[in-house]
Amino acid sequence: MIAKPSIPAPLENPGAQIGKPVSRVDGRLKVTGGAKYAAEFNTPGLAHGYILSSAIARGRILSMDTAKALALPGVLQVFTHENRPGLPWFDRKWKDDDAPTGAPFRPLYDATIHHSLQPIALVVAESFELARYAARLIHVVYEAEEHRTDLHAAQAHAFTPGKDKGGFQPPPKPRGDADRALAEAEVSVDLHFTQAVEHHNPMEMHASTVIYHNDGTLTVHDKTQGPLNTQTYVCNVFDLSKDAVRVVSPFVGGAFGSGLRPQHQLFMAVLAATTLKRSVRVELSRPQMFSFGHRPETLQRVALGARKDGTLTAMIHEAVQETSQSENYVEVVVNWSGQQYKCDNVRLDYKLARMDTHTPLDQRAPGAATGVPALEIAMDELAARLGMDPLELRLKNYTEVDPNTDKPFSSKELRACFQQGAERFGWHRRNPVPRSMRQGRQLIGWGVASGVWDAMQGQAAASARLGIDGTLTVGSATADIGPGTYTAMTQIAADTLGLPIGKVSFQLGDSNLPMAPLQGGSWTVSSVGSAVKAVCDRLRGKLAGLAVGLDDGPLKGLKAEDLVFADGFLIARADPSRRMSITEVMRASGLLVLEDEARSIPYYRSQMRHTLGTHSAIFAEVRVDEDLGTVQVTRVVSAVAAGRIINPKMARSQVLGAVVWGIGMALEEESLTDQRLGRFMNHDFAEYHIPVNADIHDIDVIFVEEHDEIVNPLGAKGVGEIGIVGVPAAIANAIYHATGKRLCDLPITVDRILGT
Repeated sequence: MIAKPSIPAPLENPGAQIGKPVSRVDGRLKVTGGAKYAAEFNTPGLAHGYILSSAIARGRILSMDTAKALALPGVLQVFTHENRPGLPWFDRKWKDDDAPTGAPFRPLYDATIHHSLQPIALVVAESFELARYAARLIHVVYEAEEHRTDLHAAQAHAFTPGKDKGGFQPPPKPRGDADRALAEAEVSVDLHFTQAVEHHNPMEMHASTVIYHNDGTLTVHDKTQGPLNTQTYVCNVFDLSKDAVRVVSPFVGGAFGSGLRPQHQLFMAVLAATTLKRSVRVELSRPQMFSFGHRPETLQRVALGARKDGTLTAMIHEAVQETSQSENYVEVVVNWSGQQYKCDNVRLDYKLARMDTHTPLDQRAPGAATGVPALEIAMDELAARLGMDPLELRLKNYTEVDPNTDKPFSSKELRACFQQGAERFGWHRRNPVPRSMRQGRQLIGWGVASGVWDAMQGQAAASARLGIDGTLTVGSATADIGPGTYTAMTQIAADTLGLPIGKVSFQLGDSNLPMAPLQGGSWTVSSVGSAVKAVCDRLRGKLAGLAVGLDDGPLKGLKAEDLVFADGFLIARADPSRRMSITEVMRASGLLVLEDEARSIPYYRSQMRHTLGTHSAIFAEVRVDEDLGTVQVTRVVSAVAAGRIINPKMARSQVLGAVVWGIGMALEEESLTDQRLGRFMNHDFAEYHIPVNADIHDIDVIFVEEHDEIVNPLGAKGVGEIGIVGVPAAIANAIYHATGKRLCDLPITVDRILGT
């Protein structure tokens, strides 16, 4: 009896790389010191600059004596407002891609002092140590004026901003009559909040190394979240063509938003290099890292009204934030409240107060990390007054439609986040009575909060080059500030063409590469990843067309959609024995290289019919020492719905880092201003407190399954921001549960716990 031949099982994406916990492809370079950062690029004859900062917060420079500094052998020049080269005077030339409306700060522009630690001079010398010493010899005479750095005082002059650039959406118009509904509510809360100033403080301080070439062109190594933004800024301010300026930034040691705008060390370095016609490096010191943007101080009021069954009937959220005297820096602080829960009567209000500080700057989850915790703490207080479980209250007012716009969410698995997070945390074992859970002198508290962030996509482009040996190089002018962009893009490219990870390399951080937006806002995978997929899809289509058209080939006569790409092969889906390697296809077609470039454009029509967002549920456990008032965050469970997760290992790390920062926001981080001097006083790591290893205990991350075919071609949402948004509120709510004290001023320090 002759056996019938077996029919091979159809293949279903056997070469998939998306979704695998791949280790960082750039990890070895980072841990061995092979990765080079902005201040580590060297060249013969490199000079060094050191910035002198102002000693007052507002006023004028009357005189500046630089003679002693210039007299030192090896000092090349001292640049001040009196001798700097002529530059464009109009604001438009100084704008960058992240600039708010108004007039950007222009270093060394004139004698006016706008804020404390403002750069007022640049000393350039043959060595960094000499430049730093020479700066100490400069004598400056000021005429000080009365400054305004106290937001509580400045809020009396707060104003309502218009619709600014940068994606700011003014609060939606009121719906219903929130004030009347609040007055008539069966149960209500009315809380006031303060959010302290925070500074980004990445491990790598801001630096720019400008290599001056003999033909007058520049290679700029800058700490930036957007090489093209840096290039455009330099070209505009110094009237240079884009061919004359190349920006190279392959590695960034953390940024968190501080690299979205070109900072003043870039301007100083280019100014010195183009004037002296030699290469120059300028690097900021840690105290000088407090001399530019920060998360703005914010004052908020959240008032909620509800029926006795927990149904929300009124919501009022008002916020006042600081901005500089010259720019209207805005954040979306209150809008999230109108989106989070069903409520018929909502009034949201947002104002700015001008102060004598540098313009604030986007910092991880700007606006949401400030506004959402205020709402979530108020919801917890409302639950307490209702005698209702805080989780039950949130589910009672859950919405599948964005109440601000009446649009459905493209996807929203927040309910699953609550369910899975509560189960993992053991929420059902919580005794709802404050101060009821303890171990000796340690009061134990459990708190919950939710988080929300946008799922955005911008236009981006990518190039790809496939060699006959099956190696693929893909590139885009994005950045990698730490989330693992090199690896994620490598996975997307490898997945699309069915290649092993080792056969793919991704290039970034170079202004010569195809266009990419700033890396920030959790949209790089969505934007650049979609472009990488698009260009690899084009190569895939070309290869498939070649393979099925080869007269003597095993894939002759098939259609492109009949093929699977895996392990460097093109394989017939229905019959895996019919296959050709990429090398065989290209050789048979007489090709050594296949190249292409593609641009990814958001699905504007379908996206605009929906609200796109990521969501999270955070559960926190704290232990509060009853005598000392110290707080330990002993457990956190963060359940996140962020669409398709490209790399669960790196995504988990992103959320872990965000939770750590959320702990810092809740308990430690605070830039303290001496109002008499108008200056941040704890501008170093000795006194600006951030979480350390001893502060961090168990953190558990859950990625809830979520499918979204609208958000972008990958179905992926970013996780850099969503991990932090609700954490401060969950911790504050846990502290209330432990102590019975409702604390609304962040950070919640020991003195606030003991003094209330």
